[in-house]
Amino acid sequence: MVNIPTCYASLSDPLPRYCTKKFLFMPRATNNPASRARRKKIMLAARGFFGARSKVYTVAKNTLEKGWQYAFRDRKYKKRTFRRLWIARINAATRSEGMNYSRFIHALGQKGIGLNRKALADLALNHPAAFKAIVDAVKAKG
Repeated sequence: MVNIPTCYASLSDPLPRYCTKKFLFMPRATNNPASRARRKKIMLAARGFFGARSKVYTVAKNTLEKGWQYAFRDRKYKKRTFRRLWIARINAATRSEGMNYSRFIHALGQKGIGLNRKALADLALNHPAAFKAIVDAVKAKG
């Protein structure tokens, strides 16, 4: 229903010249500043991408969203790969001391030595004497 000013609510009275459709309705609000800012944020994040990936909004948005998916996945994968690296380093160092990784980790738990794999791998790589002392402590009966 049309919002007619109260002074012209009667349908029998003709509307004055200024009561056009433009006068009776509010203009369509598009919230343009927010829309432009949202698009600008995407385009700024896509700077340095090749071709349309940095020039066309929809292509840039798709590229960024895919990149964010890869980033989320690979943050988890990074943790896995570092753990594998630490295990490989500990295994190599313990084998040179006459023990394998599995028995070493099991013995660490039984002796109550609370060093994690990251610390053990760092000791094995950068401080071999300290790592040898840990292996000797684990090997010792008692």
